[in-house]
Amino acid sequence: MNPSSDQHNPDQLGPDQLTIDTPELIAIDRPLAGIGSRFIALIVDYLIWGAGLVVLALVFLFLLPGIVAFSKKSAQWTIALVIFVIFAFNWGYFTLFEAFWNGRTPGKRVARIRVIQRSGRGIGLFESMARNLVRYVDQLPGFYAVGVIAMFATRQHQRLGDLAAGTLVVHDREEEAPLWGETGARTFTAQVFAPAAPPPEPQTALTLPASGIARLAPADLEVLESFLARRLDMSLETRQALAQRIATAIEAKSGLEAPAEVSVETFLEAAARQLRDVARML
Repeated sequence: MNPSSDQHNPDQLGPDQLTIDTPELIAIDRPLAGIGSRFIALIVDYLIWGAGLVVLALVFLFLLPGIVAFSKKSAQWTIALVIFVIFAFNWGYFTLFEAFWNGRTPGKRVARIRVIQRSGRGIGLFESMARNLVRYVDQLPGFYAVGVIAMFATRQHQRLGDLAAGTLVVHDREEEAPLWGETGARTFTAQVFAPAAPPPEPQTALTLPASGIARLAPADLEVLESFLARRLDMSLETRQALAQRIATAIEAKSGLEAPAEVSVETFLEAAARQLRDVARML
């Protein structure tokens, strides 16, 4: 289903709010990244890229006199090589970071934004290569003029690279920080008492019959992991209904039964954990 489907009431969403309908028929809301946050990310990235370029230039200037003394033709080839390296360094910086760092570059991490596919899934190397190759068109005639015009003209703030690769740039979900910091105590006497050991998580205490787990396939693990990764983005009713539907399908295929004393989600977590263990041993 198209992420910009008209099934959703536009009065309930802000102008910069994206609703993604996943293949599991789950609606996930994400705020779209605007020009401001993307500009901040770009400044940080170009500062880092520029520092690397300065180092490259210093190395080239150090080696150039010796190359020129050796051969004028070698110097010409060296200049051509340096131009290619600058292009590859620029393109590779954005491409590799976005492909292998969950849609982020260092600048995007600072701005708390990331690149995703229109389906809501993370981007791969192909999407990252495509969107960053078209980046050079977005930069024309200077200062990303074409890209900025495209972002104003498209409903989901996409530059030409995003349109070519089928990608979007969204804000990350903000995580609540502890009131007193990562490790600080809430009271002055908290350090006097040894913290109690946390109880084991329910899914680690639950072990399902191996014979039933063996009947499940890698595709079943993908379904389980997709649900477990996205459940916090669902409404409670949708989450419960989908968990029950997946559990029913798992039980029918494997012959397993969720114990009466555990929740459906605990059953799914235990099944996913044991399936992962089986996959590691293969």
